[in-house]
Amino acid sequence: MTFGSKTSSLLKRGAAAIVAVAALVSFAACGTTDSSDESSSSSSATGYDVSGVQKVDKIAAMLPSDIADSGKLTAGMELSYAPAEFYEADGKTPTGYDVNLAQALGKVLGLDTQIVSSTFDTIVASVGSKYDIGITAMTITKEREEAVNFVSYFNAGSMWVVRKGNPDKVDTSDLCGMKIAVQTGTVQEDEANTIKQQCSADGKADVEVLSYQQQTEAATNVVSGKADVFYADSPVGGYAIEQSDGALEELGDIQDSALEGIAIAKDDEQLAKAIQAAMQQLMDDGTYTKILEAWGVESGAVKTAELNPSVD
Repeated sequence: MTFGSKTSSLLKRGAAAIVAVAALVSFAACGTTDSSDESSSSSSATGYDVSGVQKVDKIAAMLPSDIADSGKLTAGMELSYAPAEFYEADGKTPTGYDVNLAQALGKVLGLDTQIVSSTFDTIVASVGSKYDIGITAMTITKEREEAVNFVSYFNAGSMWVVRKGNPDKVDTSDLCGMKIAVQTGTVQEDEANTIKQQCSADGKADVEVLSYQQQTEAATNVVSGKADVFYADSPVGGYAIEQSDGALEELGDIQDSALEGIAIAKDDEQLAKAIQAAMQQLMDDGTYTKILEAWGVESGAVKTAELNPSVD
């Protein structure tokens, strides 16, 4: 699919949206390398204020001694994944429902939460070395469960997003010949590559998979016409549509609903059980639901925080 036939009026209609989405990219650019953001568990300028969440001594007592003694819970995140985790307008302050949940976990455990900015595809490998947990809207898969422990906490599907009116006539039942924008290391990237392979095997037009380090880049390139469609977790796709000033829309229904989880080092079962207990506490006392409601993603709520749930 080529883009030379696009009219100047179409480009003008999308210009404001490109600027809006590009602004999100510029804020998220701070998160492309590993760096620590001192995000106190007692404050969040937007979203949900966790300052009222109380320490639960019996759960805090479950922590490994080294983490308890440090007084900190370090959480790895890819901070371009709005509304799960991203930077506020100052380009420095992490926010989002994953950020608020990590802060609340810290409060239950009597720890100060420190957000560590990283790229998505490095988080699993870095859990246990660069940070204690990874909480970044990560789908639990069998392959990932071989590498880390997971505590489930959210349920999300996958969403296709196109420009308003679907000018490139994208059909999710036949994506051969399309340019699909995805984030590197995601389940959606894997699925897009599977589609690419199937089109090739069937002798159809090739699929071009455009992989980006940040989800906001994928959205921006669909708005600008460099990609035909982007594929993302449903909360992320929905937020991109909301922020696009009418330039983007959902294509088809949300599909392939799957559990997302908090990653903990495979050899640290003690921490995994403490995180599981702390998340279950937040679910039981209502804090979890309030955080999700603050971000408009309560439809993804689950009732139980499972340790290493069985997944397909």
